[in-house]
Amino acid sequence: MDRARDVTADRDAWKTDPKVQALRAHLEANNGIKGLEVLEPCDARHAVDIFRRDGFVVIANVLDSARTEILARGCAEVAGEILALDDGRKGNRGSHRYSFGGSSLTRSQLHRPEWQMLLDIPVVTEAVTAIFGSPDYVLRAASGDFCLPGAVEYQPLHSDVRDWSSSATTPFSAFHDPRGQLTIRDLPCPYICVNFLPQDVTALNGPTRQIAGTQHSRTPIPTLAEEPEWMRLSTVCPAPAGGIMIRDVRAWHGGTPNLADAIRSIPNLEFYAPWFREPIVPGISYDDYRRLSERAQRMVRHCVADSSETLVTGPTLRAP
Repeated sequence: MDRARDVTADRDAWKTDPKVQALRAHLEANNGIKGLEVLEPCDARHAVDIFRRDGFVVIANVLDSARTEILARGCAEVAGEILALDDGRKGNRGSHRYSFGGSSLTRSQLHRPEWQMLLDIPVVTEAVTAIFGSPDYVLRAASGDFCLPGAVEYQPLHSDVRDWSSSATTPFSAFHDPRGQLTIRDLPCPYICVNFLPQDVTALNGPTRQIAGTQHSRTPIPTLAEEPEWMRLSTVCPAPAGGIMIRDVRAWHGGTPNLADAIRSIPNLEFYAPWFREPIVPGISYDDYRRLSERAQRMVRHCVADSSETLVTGPTLRAP
């Protein structure tokens, strides 16, 4: 057997691992939020109520089949470029897990037409405007993540935004109450992520787990060792291709095992409320920016490179 076949065999070894087989059976029988409500585009107003209660909401049939296919092909192409740098599948969000933004030199995929396409989706505009109470929100980045078959571990629960910390820790933090009375969790939602689903999300292909109602919680987030089983099974599935998941990024969430036979991708757009800002990295060239709709231009105005600058794009494996 040649080396290529050896590598393939090694990558598929997880499929016959008794522990993985037992986990697969367990997830098939138990995974998923019981009674998960998946809305239709006409329910965008009701989506606000669920979002504010749970910290996330799912809406089906947002992308038509043509746009879903375009997005799926774009995700596959970007994933291929990233994986070409990581033969060992170490990932940058854990083994077999990757951030589309963290794997880009611009920390974004906004330079890609498939992500630019997502800027003008009426249901998204309606829902995000209703959540923020204003159409004057701005784009932070166009990113998302993907996980490969063989991602057999759980990603720790986490939140995607924090109170201010020094630039030595992270360049992306802003909120600070010098009185020590308020945290970012006491505010109205400052930062929304809209994940788009280019494929069905199932009990086995790495559905995101979301812990409902935690967007305002000051309770320490449990570690993997502390996390109860019900949280591990609190996953957003089944959810159909062409749908979206809108998330308050403060809510506790994390990745789960992908024990299926294909990559699971959830590209996204990330938005700041009109009154909230953190540092934003340019992610779209001036020429591409000029080709956007007037509304999309206003939305991405903080993400555009100067007309005198060349936007350098490409894959990288740095940590997100």
